[in-house]
Amino acid sequence: MADNWQDNIKNAPRAPGVYLMRNADGKVIYAGKAKDLGSRTRAYVNRTDKRCMAPFLTSRIGAVEFIVTKTEKEALILENNLIKEHRPKYNVNLRDDKTYFSIRIDLKQAFPRFQLVRQVK
Repeated sequence: MADNWQDNIKNAPRAPGVYLMRNADGKVIYAGKAKDLGSRTRAYVNRTDKRCMAPFLTSRIGAVEFIVTKTEKEALILENNLIKEHRPKYNVNLRDDKTYFSIRIDLKQAFPRFQLVRQVK
């Protein structure tokens, strides 16, 4: 099965998007984004990804799935949503239940200030 995901990566699209790595049971264990899916995911096969979690991750991959997007910004938003939906084991930075920041300005104040908030009220 390991050869299957590696072959899939070798044929990855050269476009922006999101990749989902699944374990042998089909559970999403990592979601990532890239401006070039082929180049980014080949780092896993070639072992040039130097993050400490990369060897642990690659030893558990059963399949890789690609979702092509029109832009890198669209990929970033999709990645965030997929991480919140699947809560993959190896995505620790975006796994919390927080949402995007919004800017709030209270015009009722004598001197309105900008505030970063997570919930719009």
